[in-house]
Amino acid sequence: MALSFFKRGGGNDERAEMSFIDHLEVLRGHLFRSVLAITIGAILIVVYRDFVVKRILLGPTHSDFPTYGVLCRIGRYLNLEKALCMKGLSIQMQSTGVANQFSTFISVMLIGGIILAFPYIFWEFWRFIRPALTKKELKNTRGVIFWVSVLFFIGVAFGYFVIAPYTLNFFGNFQLDENIENRWTIASYFDTLIPLVLGSGLAFQLPLLMILLAKIGIVSASYLRRMWKYAVVIIMIVAGVITPGPDVISQMTVAIPLLLLYGVSILLTRRIDKRKAEEEKEWS
Repeated sequence: MALSFFKRGGGNDERAEMSFIDHLEVLRGHLFRSVLAITIGAILIVVYRDFVVKRILLGPTHSDFPTYGVLCRIGRYLNLEKALCMKGLSIQMQSTGVANQFSTFISVMLIGGIILAFPYIFWEFWRFIRPALTKKELKNTRGVIFWVSVLFFIGVAFGYFVIAPYTLNFFGNFQLDENIENRWTIASYFDTLIPLVLGSGLAFQLPLLMILLAKIGIVSASYLRRMWKYAVVIIMIVAGVITPGPDVISQMTVAIPLLLLYGVSILLTRRIDKRKAEEEKEWS
């Protein structure tokens, strides 16, 4: 049985029917190249293993981590030194299993490879769905690979330099009793750090997600404006979960960028609504 698909090669190519098996064959090629890109990224992680582990992954545990100095200077300027100054973590890491360090490093290789290869992975995904788009849709999505990649890396940087230090310092300094010592396993440390960083990278895709939903008619600028109160509540809850410290400063540090992204989403969807209204007017 054959299904109708677009022939690979872009929106301007002549359309042709492809069988379902042929379509899966094309998909397999995209997946294979994506896996190859992740493998190359993982090899780079292995080559620079010492730098990646000591200076990047364990960076937030060091007192000379860049975030601590910057926040401390801002705190002194605003007379909020107590709220903003952090000094890193004095926690001894440990491994409690025979292969724990090795399995943790395999996970680090995989996640690091995905982060490094993200623009290429998304490019392969875009090449796969591009033939199904009309010329008008291709024009409206021009530059999508660039913006998705930029927002992803900005989000990853925000998660690493802002969210991760706050979260790790809170858990590192939290004690039920002074006789209870915090001693983390290396696996639990990475299991906490990596979702924060990747989650921030995905969260920063919010404007592009709103643009997509606006183009297919699910949301509009007026709808997002009506829902802003609920959005503020949800964002503050998310900020409270990400930064479980009791102070408002840390929560606002996380919430403000997310609120700005929501505001940017409203501005972008308003442009889309205006363009749709003009097209409908011309059509009528």
